[in-house]
Amino acid sequence: MEEKKVIVKLESFGKSYGEKEVIKNIDLDVYEGEFITLLGSSGCGKTTILRSISGLDEPTKGKVFIDGEDVTHVEARKRQVNTIFQNYALFPLMNVYDNVAFGLRMKKISEEEIFKRVNKMLKLVHLEGYEERLPKELSGGEQQRVSIIRGLINNPKVLLLDEPLSALDLKLRKKMQIELKQLQRKLGITFIYVTHDQDEALSMSDRIVVIRNGNIEQIGTPEEVYEKPNSLYVADFLGEANMFKGYVSKIDKDKVIVKTEAADLLINNKNYTLNDKFTIVVRPENIKLTKTARNNNCLRGIITNMVYDGYITKVFVKVNNNIYELITKGNDKDFKEKEMVYIYWTIDDAIVIGTKK
Repeated sequence: MEEKKVIVKLESFGKSYGEKEVIKNIDLDVYEGEFITLLGSSGCGKTTILRSISGLDEPTKGKVFIDGEDVTHVEARKRQVNTIFQNYALFPLMNVYDNVAFGLRMKKISEEEIFKRVNKMLKLVHLEGYEERLPKELSGGEQQRVSIIRGLINNPKVLLLDEPLSALDLKLRKKMQIELKQLQRKLGITFIYVTHDQDEALSMSDRIVVIRNGNIEQIGTPEEVYEKPNSLYVADFLGEANMFKGYVSKIDKDKVIVKTEAADLLINNKNYTLNDKFTIVVRPENIKLTKTARNNNCLRGIITNMVYDGYITKVFVKVNNNIYELITKGNDKDFKEKEMVYIYWTIDDAIVIGTKK
């Protein structure tokens, strides 16, 4: 198997502002041609990482490498990266053509070559015929497309994107997510993308870096971080999570009984011992709803709320003193609020998180 080329490397990287340590001490390799997302809540340090890669900030400790070159102390304009911000940052008095051509003109590229490159980029994002329009004459999505191709036209080794779609409405944001991923695949340029939106990260990324309080909590493909979270924080941050805390009360060969507040639950035995403590996580889409009891991992409760959301209905069931969420398809009229029901899931749908004790 061919080894992937590291295009951006953070080595023992840390950043402080005064006495406040924003990034603790992280190592990160970004591979050439991948779409990698830095995901975390506001203030976790993801934008600080992006700014240090771009050269807008200097790390307090550690090093930044781009394509094997130590650029820790190299100024931003000399790095082979471009940054796209959420406010588009277009020149208001320049038309679309001149906005896109600006970087090439700064490099003294010939007008003939600029014409070829600008028109190629406009075609890529379906903006042919928009050359003479000013930014104020464009929609938000169109402005963002112009901002993105302006950043790409200089063929940077890395494109940095700081929540570029956050100002768009939901429907347009979903459309732009698809377009942006397709554009990245066509051009093969490395994208480092910052967002706090879990759905955005899951739908666009080759890998996701989950950041919490200046530390990397987990790195993996969207499937890995969603289906195999390595901490309760990651499980809870990415999507919805029903959690059952408990301990091993009985071991029966390849199966284990876990005593929780809700019920005794069954999981696969992975060399557990009696009294091992952990949390069982079950995603809402993996919980089924029924009017009759089933064997294993079946809990009796009452429906407290049903929320119709178009193609799905979210159902909330109270078991003892806890509320659990599940998802059914469409407008599910087989059940109603205040009805006594059973919820259940298969043994393989349980995610077990925790250390043995």
